[in-house]
Amino acid sequence: MKRTFEVDSLEYPFKDHWLPYRDGYIHYIDEGTGPTVLLLHGNPTWSYLYRKVVKELHGECRLVAMDYPGFGMSKAPSRYGFTPQEQSDAVTEVIRCLDLKDFVLVVQDWGGPIGFNYAVQNRDNLRGIVLMNTWAWPATLLAMKLFSIAMGGWPLGYWLQTRRNFFAKVIVPHGIHHSENVTESLRHAYSAPFPTPASRKPTWVFPRHIRKARLWLANIEAGLHKLSDLPTQILWGTKDSAGFPQDEMAKWQRHLPLNETEILDDASHYVQEDRPDRVAASIRRVLERT
Repeated sequence: MKRTFEVDSLEYPFKDHWLPYRDGYIHYIDEGTGPTVLLLHGNPTWSYLYRKVVKELHGECRLVAMDYPGFGMSKAPSRYGFTPQEQSDAVTEVIRCLDLKDFVLVVQDWGGPIGFNYAVQNRDNLRGIVLMNTWAWPATLLAMKLFSIAMGGWPLGYWLQTRRNFFAKVIVPHGIHHSENVTESLRHAYSAPFPTPASRKPTWVFPRHIRKARLWLANIEAGLHKLSDLPTQILWGTKDSAGFPQDEMAKWQRHLPLNETEILDDASHYVQEDRPDRVAASIRRVLERT
């Protein structure tokens, strides 16, 4: 396979891997050796989000970061709806095909529900958890519901995402607290996967399903008790305005009592961009604890 777009090779110097998926394919990186760590992204990001974490840890563990179908360098199969349920199925297929065992699950944003849907059904395959600014239950906060209506609604949300590439071009830069990190190279890396209106549909489906996937999310929440014995590191960016206040963090602390929590006052929604050093440290800590 060939890359559909290029990024700075100094920032993203990894070998590309491709996994056939129906009549499409999934792109992923697989760096380092040792205990396995699976890194899951959200909207509208891709494996590039974890580049600094992978570069820091590749000498200590095996790091696998995939791009969901329709994101990054992955190509969605025919009649793919880009729903979180389908993306979780794609993650499950990657885990199966790569035979990932006893791994640390690292999640943020939609990576939370997508990853935890697998986790509650496969507890014995997990070694530990690192989570950042995410959720895995039906939205109850007004801010989150309004965000879903505005960004995933019709016709305004659809127009913003498909015609203006709004998520990639506006929301991502505003979701990074350290503005000096928002370089032209970074802007390109997050907007390049969505060159056409049709290619941008996945970025509209995700916010829409904050409301549409309520039953699916409720089923995940009902299974979180199965993970209560897993060592967990919680990293929470307090500058996040996307509906992730510390009350949501507190819910995670109740669901996952074996947590060690670090509150980051200098991070926003995309913690991996603001504080990749703390993400790497949290992965190390989970590995130490297990």
